[in-house]
Amino acid sequence: MLYSLVTYVTKNGIGEYVIIRRIEKGLFMSESVLSFLEEKNLPEVIKKKHTYLMMDGHDQEDIYVLKDGVVKVSIVLCDGREFNITYLKGLDIISLLKDEINKMTTASFHARIESDTASFYRINRKFFEQYVKENEELHAYIESYYRKKMTEAIYRQQLMTMNGKNGAVCAFIYHLIPLFGRQVKKGIFIDLQITNDDIASFCGVSTRNSVNRILRGLREENVITMVYHKILILEVIRN
Repeated sequence: MLYSLVTYVTKNGIGEYVIIRRIEKGLFMSESVLSFLEEKNLPEVIKKKHTYLMMDGHDQEDIYVLKDGVVKVSIVLCDGREFNITYLKGLDIISLLKDEINKMTTASFHARIESDTASFYRINRKFFEQYVKENEELHAYIESYYRKKMTEAIYRQQLMTMNGKNGAVCAFIYHLIPLFGRQVKKGIFIDLQITNDDIASFCGVSTRNSVNRILRGLREENVITMVYHKILILEVIRN
């Protein structure tokens, strides 16, 4: 795992330092695994924006593979606040964070659609277990999946405990680049509308007002600007 100490310079010449993980390639399904799943003629589920694929505490008997679209995964804390875990962008498996062998399990998180629509393959959990046994590449993908999710959980904890509020928000924006970043003339456009509430819930910041102050500071320093309520990174934070 590689980490970077990165900086941007404020108006008074003082550097703001943030410890972040360097952008890495994600975990992708191979073409053969995708072909294997497509050959099974699996039922496809299509959901609209801001509807839920699953909700914390509800029984869940199927595995969902995100085929296309964007999903936000979150949990509800004991005090009722929502804590965002991650964005998933197709192709990815949505519902493997609990035992995939049992016939029925209880969802331990919310999965909400953030794109205009999202499509999913729906697979019965028992059938999915059999598919994993049949296909060596799918089996290897599942093993890597759990390692990747553990690494991400450790990284998120580090992000919130070592960088402070400003650093957590900066690093969060930086790590939106490989998921939603698009190179444009003035910088990198994050092609997903993200509310201040969502940023606060991702970064462990108490209120959206705190996020608003941090983003305003970044705008004043010409690090970012807003275009159609989306973030445009004017200068990628440099090593």
